[in-house]
Order: sequence, then structure tokens, then C-alpha cells
Amino acid sequence: MTVFFCLLTLAASLIGSCHSSPHMIIANYSGQWLTTVPKNLSSWTNVLDLAFNFIHAVEQTDFSYMTELKVLNVSHNSINDLNCTVFAFNKKVEYIDLSNNKLKSIAGIFPETIRHLDISTNYFKTMSMCKGFGNLLQLEYLGIGATQVFRSDFEPIARLQLQYVLIELQGLTDYDNGSIAVLNTKNLHIILPSTATDPYNVLLDAVKTSEVLELSNVREWNLKSDPKKYMTDIAQNSIVTHLTLSHFVLDWHTVVNALQSIWHSSVESLRFYDLTLSRHIDKVQFDYSNTSMKALLIQKASTTEFQFKQSDLYSLFADMNIENLTITDANILFMVCPLESSPLKHINFANNALTDDVFQECATLKNLESLEMAQNKLEKVSKISSMTRNMPSLKHLDISHNLLHYDGEDCHWSNSITRLNMASCDLTNSIFKCLPRHLETLILKNNEVTHVPLGISQFENLKELNLASNRLSDLPDCSFFKGLVGLNVEYNQIFSPSQELIEECHSVHELRAGGNPFQCDCEIKNFITFQEKSPGKIIGWPDDYICEHPEDTKGTTLKDLYIPEIYCIVYLLIAVIVLPIVFLSILIFGLCKYFDGPWYLKMLWKWTRTKHRVQRKNKNYQELQRDLVYHAFVSYSEHDSSWVKHTLLPNLEKNNSSLQICQHERNFVPGKSIVENIIDCIDKSYKSIFVLSPNFVQSEWCHYELYFAHHKLYTENTDNLILILLEPIPQYLIPSKYYKLKTLMAQRTYLEWPKETRKHGLFWANLRASININVSNPETPSSLSNVTA
Repeated sequence: MTVFFCLLTLAASLIGSCHSSPHMIIANYSGQWLTTVPKNLSSWTNVLDLAFNFIHAVEQTDFSYMTELKVLNVSHNSINDLNCTVFAFNKKVEYIDLSNNKLKSIAGIFPETIRHLDISTNYFKTMSMCKGFGNLLQLEYLGIGATQVFRSDFEPIARLQLQYVLIELQGLTDYDNGSIAVLNTKNLHIILPSTATDPYNVLLDAVKTSEVLELSNVREWNLKSDPKKYMTDIAQNSIVTHLTLSHFVLDWHTVVNALQSIWHSSVESLRFYDLTLSRHIDKVQFDYSNTSMKALLIQKASTTEFQFKQSDLYSLFADMNIENLTITDANILFMVCPLESSPLKHINFANNALTDDVFQECATLKNLESLEMAQNKLEKVSKISSMTRNMPSLKHLDISHNLLHYDGEDCHWSNSITRLNMASCDLTNSIFKCLPRHLETLILKNNEVTHVPLGISQFENLKELNLASNRLSDLPDCSFFKGLVGLNVEYNQIFSPSQELIEECHSVHELRAGGNPFQCDCEIKNFITFQEKSPGKIIGWPDDYICEHPEDTKGTTLKDLYIPEIYCIVYLLIAVIVLPIVFLSILIFGLCKYFDGPWYLKMLWKWTRTKHRVQRKNKNYQELQRDLVYHAFVSYSEHDSSWVKHTLLPNLEKNNSSLQICQHERNFVPGKSIVENIIDCIDKSYKSIFVLSPNFVQSEWCHYELYFAHHKLYTENTDNLILILLEPIPQYLIPSKYYKLKTLMAQRTYLEWPKETRKHGLFWANLRASININVSNPETPSSLSNVTA
């Protein structure tokens, strides 16, 4: 209607008692069971909605302080009388709706600023109040009504240039011929009187007044004796080009007669809204010649009769020689094919019960350019394609909101189809195998598409692709659509568009990708960079592009997302973090190597472990101590005797006189064999020290001593061996018979004799800790024996 009517609709839809914005203050008190106008509203209120309450009167003080009031709706209340002085201080008011009250009279004059005034559906007896509207020179919309209509009441407003006039005449008792024809309006809407009054004179004036006419509320007219002549008279005097008949309940033959009269009138566009057909429906003769009709729209139609031949009804519409045919919300089951070549260019059969059989093998729709069959019962895509094969002019096809599926059969589409709407049909990726080749616009919104299959190459003309509300995990490969200009992938499952596919879509001028659960990590920066390089190309930026993951970024727009460069550039991360760590590690290792740190740590660990083991085992050695004489038996090669005599023994015995070391040269018992002395010394010693060197592995007696010590290690389960590596022993120098030595060196930790003097202290501490035990009643060697090792 008008801008002001839209403003009021907006106000009524808001919830809450009061809403404010920097530009407009809206107070919505609709349906609050109020009996009076609320007090103390903001003086800056622009829109006030008081509809659907029980207000019975309005006072001047109710609105006088609202100097900024522009829209006032007090419809559907119980107001009896009105004095227009209540609006004396509302110098900016433009919209007032007082319809559906109990007004009987109006005193005073409305503000001259009013552009929309509705006082229809009240208790006015006459329209004398219109005499005071002559000063409303800005008035565009006027809603009025009364039981008696006189020409003199309309004459004062005849000079007004009205855009829309609503006249409610449901209770009409008297009508002065020519009254409505006085009005000067572009759009006229008349709510016709009940069946008690013949509307002939009202209709005759109505069709002479405006080119755009709407007639409402017809319930079984009591027409004159000759209905055809009645309707013909009205049609012949008509200047109407756009006619709407709403809320009609008529029998089939009355509708056909009315339609036939209109067909030969000045009407170019006819719309039936909320039409109910009563009584029996049968086949009728209809003259389609000599008409100005171009479009017929039937919305929300039903019938009270169900036992009739369907073709009798549908053939009336199928053979119409018009360009536009719309039948929606009518529950039609099928539509017959026109008998002859049809001039139909646009057909809309949305929201019915059509099946795949509609228009199959129909060869008379050669001129059809647009076909809409959304919200029907279509199932097979292949059958729909074969239906279009005989429509060489078809460009636009809408089969959305159906239960469509593709069964793998061959598809035969019309080559002329450039726009195809298949939204909300539960289609999968396979549908790309069954699509018209020359599409320019493809709408697959709200389906089950997960990706565009590889190898799609037949869509060279495609300019717009809508894949919103599917299950895409990334952008489609735009290399399949060389001419693509607009791409919509809103509300899918795209976490982060890949850089390769972003680059492939460089030719896209409008990309809609909002509403996706974006993963705001380093990969999303490619998408943000794309937006920065091509501002305006991504539609809905930045409000519709919000982070979903990870949790700490949820709710943040991509525009406000901050990710440091160091987190995203691997080489920079290595340069800033990894390289310093590596350098520091090398430096520490170098310093430790230079100052023999590893050796000190190893020896300290050995000393600590040995001390712990000795302290733990000393508690259980009381019985063993009765058989021990020496702290340690030392085995070595004669070639290494100098080191043993001058370095090993002095450091163990002189610094700690309590240690008793068994050495073969001074402690072997004369008269016993060497083997007996070896076994006896090993048995009486807490530890056996072996000084290992290349010379050691060449000594036969050292082999015996090692064998017996190793045997004691395993038979008595004692930790009695101490290995001192005096010099490194290459593996190839160790004879095969020394397999026990190889095993011991591989499995047991040994002490290395350090060449550096500063390390000797820790070496001796570790060695003493290994043999530190209380040995009671040590034997004094009776004699020494020279044993050459």
C-alpha cells in the first residue's frame, strides 16, 4: 500500500512495551487489554500502536505531549466518539488508523499533515464526516464506510488526488447512484454489501472510477432475472484494467458467467483470491475471442463439490489465450494440455498436488517461457526433464520444494532452459549428471550436496550458482564454471576455504559464504586476505562471517580476528623459536663437552647409585661378613702392574687404612695351586676388581680369575664385580673365548680411568663407594706368592 502502512506493520510486529533507536522511538501496546491510553509515554515517540485493546475514549491530553508522533494505530478498540482536537498538537502525524471501532461521529478537523487515514468498519450512518476532509491535500490513503452513501458526502473530497480508497459497505441500506464515481483515485477497494442488497449500482459506479479495482466479500448474490445481461452491462461500462475478486463464495455457473463478461471487458489482469466454488461443476462453453485479458491469477481456491469430471474444470483454464496463468494453493491434481498451440508464456502452479505426469507428451506449449511448480508432488527428475523436451521456448523452471530424486536414468531437458530452481528437494551430488547444458542460473539451495563431482564440464554458460544450506566442506571448484559471476555457499559446513579453491574463484564477482562454522586458525587468513584484496566481492562481510571454532574465538567476526604472523609462517616460527633453542642446545653441549660435563655427570650418577646400593645391601651382610677377609680382590695383567702398585693400591689403602685389598703377589698362600688361591681370594673378598686393558685379554690367568668371579656372580646372585677400563679395548682384540668379558662389558657399567688429573678425585670416590663395607677379623697374609700373570 503506502510507506506509512508498512511502518505501522513494522511497529505492530515488535514485541515489548517500548523500543528505541537513534532514529525512531516505537511504543507497541497492541493486545495489552488496555482500557485507556497509557500515560507518561516518551514525548519523542514516533510510532504508537494501541490496536486490539478495549479503549473506549481518547482525550486531548493522551497525545498532546507527543510532538514527534508520526504513526498512530488505535484500530480494533471500542471508541464511540472522536473529536479531532485530540491531535491539535501532533503537527507531524501522517498515519492514523481508527478502523474497527464503534465510532458514530467525528467532530473537528484532522491535521493537514495526514497522508493515511482509515476510519472504516465503524458505526457511521452516513459519510458526512468526509466533508471535513477537503483540507487534507496530502492524503493518499482513505478508508471509510457507512450504511448510507450519498453523492454530496463525497463531493468535498473529489478534488483530492488519492492513491488508494477503501470503502466498506457490508451494512449498506441506501446508495445514491454516482456517489463512488465522484472519487479521484488510482486504486479502489470495495467491501461489498451482504446478500440482502443488490450491488448492481455500486458495481456500475466502481468500474467507472478506477483502473485498479478490488471487490471483496461476495456471498451468493441475489442477481436480477438476467444474470448475463447484468454482468454484461457492468463489463461494457468498465475502465478497469486490473481487477481483484477476493473472499467470494459463488456457484460454478455464476463464476463462469462473470469470467465470460470480464473476458470481453477492458480488464487485462484478473485475480481471484480465496475463491470457493459451490454446487455442481460441469463442462461449459467459453468464448475466448475478443479479449484484452493477459493474465489470470487464482490464489487459494477450493470447491464444495468433489464428484465431477476433473477435465471439465481444468480445460477451461488450459485453453485460455492469455500469456500468464497462475493457479496456486488450489490443490489441483493435474492440468490438461491445451488443445491447440497456446500463447501461454508464464505458468505458475505452485503449492498444489501435481505429479510427474503433468504436461507429459504435451506439444502445444511452444511459447512457454516460465514454468513454476514449486511445492507439489513431483518425484522423478528424469520425467520432469522429458516434460520440458517439448517446450522449446522454456527459459525458467521452478521445481523447488518437491520430493525429487535422480534415479540414474537419461535426462532430456529443453535446450532453452537457462534458469533452474531445485531448492529444498533432498538432492545429492548425482544431480549434476542430470542438468540442462545451457544453464545460466542454478539454484540447489537446501539439499544434500557435499561437493561438486570432478569432471563437470558442460556448464560453460553458468553465471549464478546457489548451493546455500547444503553440506559442503569447501568451496566448489570454480574451474568447472568458467563464466561464474555469483556463488552462494552460505550455511554449509565450510570450516576454512582452501587457498587453491579461493584462487580458482577469482572471476566470481559476488561470493556469499556467511553463516558457515568457520575454524579461525591460520588457514582462514587466506580467506580474509582474499576479502582485503577484493573489497565488496564477499557479500555480507563482515556481519555474517563469524568464528565458530576454537572456543576462545567463538562469536568473533573474521574482520576482527587477530592471529600473529609467527603462528602461521613455519619458516618464521623456526627462525624465531626453533633456531634459538637449537643454538642454545649446541652451546650447552659444547660447553659441557669442553669441560667434560658428560663424564662428570656419568661418574656422579655411578657414585650415587653405588652408594645407594651399598647402603641397602649392608643391612643383609652381617652373616656374610663372618666369611669375608678382604674388601676387594684385584685382578690385572702383569703389564699393568705398575699402575696397580703405584696408583691403585696407594690411593685405596693409604688414604683409607681400613680397606684391605687382596693382591696375588702378597696374599696368595704358598703351597696352594694358583687356581686354588684365585678361588680362595675371590671367595674371601667382598668385591673383585678387574683392571681391563688390551694386555688383560692376552693373559691366561686373568681369564681364569674373570671366569671364577663371573661364576660367583651368577651362582650366589651377588653384585661382586667392578670393572676398571684402564685403556680402551677394541672388540676385535678380544679373543672368542672371552665371550664372558664381552657380555659383561655390554651389560655392566664400568669405571673409566681418566687421563686428566682433575677427574681423579671423583674416580676414587666412586671406587671407594663401591667396596665400602665393614669386614671383621681380617686375616694377616702369612706369606706372599709370586704369580706371573
